[in-house]
Amino acid sequence: MKQYESLGYLVSHLNNELQDALDQRLKRYQLDIKLWPVLFSLWQEEGVTQTELSKRCDVANYTMTRLLDQLQQQQLITRHQEAENRRAFKIYLTDNGKALEQDLIREAERVNERYLSVLDDDERGAFMHILNKIQRSDGNAS
Repeated sequence: MKQYESLGYLVSHLNNELQDALDQRLKRYQLDIKLWPVLFSLWQEEGVTQTELSKRCDVANYTMTRLLDQLQQQQLITRHQEAENRRAFKIYLTDNGKALEQDLIREAERVNERYLSVLDDDERGAFMHILNKIQRSDGNAS
């Protein structure tokens, strides 16, 4: 198998390039790429527990703790202890964290546009459809 025939190689290589490009843009906001999935997930739904956020971002709980510590230090999130489970905390965005959403989403869209610009509209739609189909299958297709 050649590299250009390997799904894993192609996806991994593209992922690295996309992350590097977005990371450069995030640095303008004193953020780095490790924080992106957490913020992106919280913009979709805040008030989730750290455990749920770890699952959504596909990172270990101890890694999420460090990411949340960093976001809290930057005053982008707060943690609220749950009344019924004193060991669990729900995560909320601060006004500062919410204020970054439009700018950072725009930065991500610029990165997407840069990489998708080689495709026409039909190809973009097909490409995103295929990626989502593969993602949803979780490799279980026969």
